[in-house]
Amino acid sequence: MIDTVQAVLLFVIVLLAILFTVLGVQVFFILKDLRVTLQKTNIILDDVEKITDGIAEPVASLSNFLQGARSMSTVAKLLSIFKK
Repeated sequence: MIDTVQAVLLFVIVLLAILFTVLGVQVFFILKDLRVTLQKTNIILDDVEKITDGIAEPVASLSNFLQGARSMSTVAKLLSIFKK
C-alpha cells in the first residue's frame, strides 16, 4: 500500500499546502491594512496641501507688497535726486 517515504511526502505536502494557505491569507490582510493606511496618508497629505496653499497665498501677497514698496522707495530716491 503506502510505504514510509510516500507517507512522509504526503504529510509534508499537506503541511506545506496548509502553511501556504495561511501565509496567503496573512498577506491578504497585510495588503488590506496597507491599502487603508495609504488611503489615510493620502487624506492627510491632501489636508497638508490645503494648509500650505492657505499659508502660501498670504505670504505671496506680502512678498508682492514688499516688492512694490521697494520699487516705490527706489522711485522716491530717484525723484529726490532729480529735485536736487
